[in-house]
Amino acid sequence: MKDFAAIDFETANNARTSVCSVGVVVVRNGAIVERDYRLIRPYPNYYLHWNTQIHGLTRADTDSAEHFPEVWAEIAPLIEGLPLVAHNSPFDEGCLRAAFAHYGMEYPDYSFHCTCRASRRHFGRALPNHQLHTVAAACGYDLRHHHHALADAEACAVIAMKIL
Repeated sequence: MKDFAAIDFETANNARTSVCSVGVVVVRNGAIVERDYRLIRPYPNYYLHWNTQIHGLTRADTDSAEHFPEVWAEIAPLIEGLPLVAHNSPFDEGCLRAAFAHYGMEYPDYSFHCTCRASRRHFGRALPNHQLHTVAAACGYDLRHHHHALADAEACAVIAMKIL
């Protein structure tokens, strides 16, 4: 795959609609050409301690952020016509579908590919697990800011360029 967009969402709580940040990395002709990171005001707008422990975001970070429809209106043109790639894509696709449904937006039926599943096929038992940071390291990417949506999307892009 030479043209795609890697995407990663972080959520504020257990609701898939509670996306609070998104990272997008656009790859064209096998090279990263664009990176975008956005904070999003989540719905419902509360943070579970566990989620904050993972990504470090709190309500104070996103209370003045735009809602999902405004953020997506700016991201959609960047990824138009591209397949989407995510590590554990059912989670990220689920978040995207849930946010579209919650806001009454028509879902464009994005095509998703999963680097976690691809890692299992490609590396098999050669890796101790297929978590993003493990697979990224195996592909030569140092994921220093794991659970920051842009860093995770970039790691996913590197993995996809290596094994998809």
